[in-house]
Amino acid sequence: MLQQQINRRTKSQNYTLSAPIGGLNVRDSLDTMPETDAIVMDNYLPQDTKIILRKGYVPYVKLGEKIETLLTYNSAEKKYFLACGGGKIWDISSSVEVTQLKDKLSISDWQYCQFKDRLIMVNGADKPQVFYIKDNEPVVEDAEFEGEGLLTNKLINVATIKQRLFFVEKGSLKAWYGDEVGNIQGTLIKFDLSTIMRQGGYLMSICSWTQDGGHGIDDLTAFISSEGEVAIYSGSDPSNIDDWNLRGVYRMSKPVGYHCAMQYQGDIVIISEDGYIPLSKALSLDKANASQIAFSDKIRGLVLNRTLHGKYKRGWQSIIYGRMGYALFNVPVAEQYEQHVVNVNSGAWCRFTNIRSHCWGLFQDRLYFGSDKSVFLFDEGYSDNTIPICGVVEQAYSNLGSANLKKIQLINPRTKASTRFALVVYTNMDFEERNLAYAENINHATLSKWNHLKWSSLKNPIGTKWATLKGKIQSQWIANSATGFKASVVFKTKTRGNLIEWYDTGFRYEQGNSIL
Repeated sequence: MLQQQINRRTKSQNYTLSAPIGGLNVRDSLDTMPETDAIVMDNYLPQDTKIILRKGYVPYVKLGEKIETLLTYNSAEKKYFLACGGGKIWDISSSVEVTQLKDKLSISDWQYCQFKDRLIMVNGADKPQVFYIKDNEPVVEDAEFEGEGLLTNKLINVATIKQRLFFVEKGSLKAWYGDEVGNIQGTLIKFDLSTIMRQGGYLMSICSWTQDGGHGIDDLTAFISSEGEVAIYSGSDPSNIDDWNLRGVYRMSKPVGYHCAMQYQGDIVIISEDGYIPLSKALSLDKANASQIAFSDKIRGLVLNRTLHGKYKRGWQSIIYGRMGYALFNVPVAEQYEQHVVNVNSGAWCRFTNIRSHCWGLFQDRLYFGSDKSVFLFDEGYSDNTIPICGVVEQAYSNLGSANLKKIQLINPRTKASTRFALVVYTNMDFEERNLAYAENINHATLSKWNHLKWSSLKNPIGTKWATLKGKIQSQWIANSATGFKASVVFKTKTRGNLIEWYDTGFRYEQGNSIL
């Protein structure tokens, strides 16, 4: 009798899955989402070849008031940093020499712009304020504007266009502009758009919109209303009918808040009910430059949810942080805030959490935010003012290179860090929604579960301890018994002393054959 031949070929398959550099995706279904996207991405930033844990923040100056506006003034000799809160304005250019410049103001949420050697500030309730340097000392005082029928305390937004100051009057479709080029005070002339804006509402913002990527004679002026109408004008002098021409009135989704417009790379990005949209993509205007900003609609569903429940809350703001190459959108959520962050080069999104930021500002290329009683320096250190940073990523589902049923035996998240850190990593299979407790990940019932103890408060953080190899990528296989057709990697970290980078994940699995 012939002995049956035994097939001793290995059944194990290997697959390497890139970290979710495509960023957060709340647009596509779980079944069609690219495997390099993420279902959840909190406090991890997508880069070109990896994702990295965001840095934390440290106290900059304590002022004892809720800080609602941060402003920067740039001169040839010196840069100044101002904070507004509790009806007061402070010079906080130095954290150790804080000077109060103004008080007894009714509102601390200001719109502002710098024009020549003045910083013009308006809030729709107080008289416009102007910051400038007098006898080598910073000064804030009432701005001197006048005009027929003008109530200066109703001016609520301001911009500089073609060397003129333009203002928005609160609760109306009226704009005001300087009667002469270059004037920093004096007479303002009314420009009424009530016959142009067919949907009614009120003006929210005025912006200069370039067609060639820079400031020049080809720039257009965009008037944006609360109903999502955008009136586009060419020319520089609204009082001259031969020079000032209406190019068209266009519709887009409704803007959110008076801080709704952010200018970047010649375009205007609008915070709207429908997402964060470059004006060049929202309007089909001849000769308008195509947006060079890599924004996408991947988080449109998230924005729709936030604007539905918080459109009228204060705190909506956008800012470009060039030092790290991302744009940050501050979003009020209930009594807290979250930040939607996009890599401006790749268009990959993520979300920041646990940052109580009423406003944001840049000073000397560093990013700051105002909180309940203090101003904090962001992107500094590895904790949120000594509180651990929680990073949570749920990667999109992948079939790991095979459509067959598979049993995942081992996973290997390849990471880099400066010191040891605790890591929770596992796989959800076939669209399940497990949220495993920390101890379950490593099968030691005596260890503390996820979020029960402050990991970094211990000398040796408990959990799966990821050692470091002096800057090298750490590679370590972990048992991961899971069966299914598609897998989603869940990656959780909690640290206050580390910068973690995640490159990819290796899988080793057995593949089933002829299984229905």
